[in-house]
Amino acid sequence: MAETTYDLVIIGGGPGGYNAAIRAGQLGLKAACVEGRGTLGGTCLNVGCMPSKALLHASELYAAAQGEFATLGIDVSPKLNLPQMMKQKAESVAQLTKGVEFLFKKNKVDWIKGWGRIGGTGKVEVKAEDGSTTTLEAKNIVIATGSEPAPLPGVEVDQQRIVDSTGALSLPEVPKHLVVIGAGVIGLELGSVWKRLGAKVTVVEFLDRITPGLDNELAKTLQRTLTKQGFEFRLGMKVTGAQAGKKSVTLSMEPVAGGAADELEADYVLLAIGRRPYTKDLGLESVGIETDKRGFIAADHWKTSAPGVWAIGDVTLGPMLAHKAEEEAVACIETIAGKAGHVNYGIIPGVIYTAPEVASVGKTEEELKAEGRAYRAGKFPFTANSRAKINHETEGFVKVLADAATDEVLGVHMIGPAVSEMIGEYCVAMEFRAASEDVARTCHPHPTRSEALRQAAMGVEGWTMQA
Repeated sequence: MAETTYDLVIIGGGPGGYNAAIRAGQLGLKAACVEGRGTLGGTCLNVGCMPSKALLHASELYAAAQGEFATLGIDVSPKLNLPQMMKQKAESVAQLTKGVEFLFKKNKVDWIKGWGRIGGTGKVEVKAEDGSTTTLEAKNIVIATGSEPAPLPGVEVDQQRIVDSTGALSLPEVPKHLVVIGAGVIGLELGSVWKRLGAKVTVVEFLDRITPGLDNELAKTLQRTLTKQGFEFRLGMKVTGAQAGKKSVTLSMEPVAGGAADELEADYVLLAIGRRPYTKDLGLESVGIETDKRGFIAADHWKTSAPGVWAIGDVTLGPMLAHKAEEEAVACIETIAGKAGHVNYGIIPGVIYTAPEVASVGKTEEELKAEGRAYRAGKFPFTANSRAKINHETEGFVKVLADAATDEVLGVHMIGPAVSEMIGEYCVAMEFRAASEDVARTCHPHPTRSEALRQAAMGVEGWTMQA
């Protein structure tokens, strides 16, 4: 028998789930969010986006103090205090998760602590830590359970010597040699943290390139830059196994194209080959929902095949990004409330928080060529940007792709200083279907790195003005 009735119950308290819950409360809906983790925020706030950025920021400052400071006339001898670095990371994360809890209270959202699963039409069963079960009755159910690190046969994560992204955020020491399996966003970001702190980092990747899906010119520039920083890349290699001992790991691999097998010795291995949707044990079968072979839930405008059941975020197809989940959360709840929810999936930016940073939105050159679409490109290097020059941050460029006939901006790809903070300008421009000329004729402050955005747009029609 149901104990409580809600307009909607959300399963999962990550970026998709908590934004859905808050928006529901704002719209006057009686909402509950079921989350079994001890804190709200999901993977992103607790063991993903936020703690990794805390370590990226701290490690970048440490690396700068070791080298760049002297160039600027600042003589220091930094000493790494890893426990303090981990402590400040944890404190920052705690503030963020408490902030979400405050917003729940402010918007009258019930946080139901426990693990949720669908128990039939309009029912969510919640199992608490003590083993007790509560049944919630809901007019609508939103699945927002996110994703988990993808496994690799032959490589067993023990969170001691072989770790996933969660374990790599809390290593007890700086590795002498860290091997990263996977040259995607997570592997390169966490590899950067430990490289800056003193580790030797080797990246092993199945494909013959890093960051699959990224604009190829960006990927090549990023690999070249990371190689200069000391990264070693073993591309086109298939990992066949990993044997962990008390103080080391032996990684076995072989060339994808065929050839002699090889081994790598390391004291830590990070498995970072991607993520998979977390849809197991959700009781989907009780309402007739089936997942595809990879575990994704099919949804049309966030509606699943079961009436009254919705799905958002990493459990659905599309980029596994917190901001994609947030957009879907708001749109889904507004749709449930009878409003016009909308997400423009063509304008979801992607960022890699290495140094330099990488940011991208829209179509890549490779995609436009495959579509047979005529386009023009404008490109501007940070070596010609005044602010980047005086800050000694000249690595990278901004590239703008525009339709050859209409000049509408189709894609923007950049690598350089603080580009994560600048890609939003082009997201807004593309949302309003701006032409490259619109950006080119918009005054930007001088001297700023953002001028590179304008200069690249100028380059589409060939009137870039070099600094």
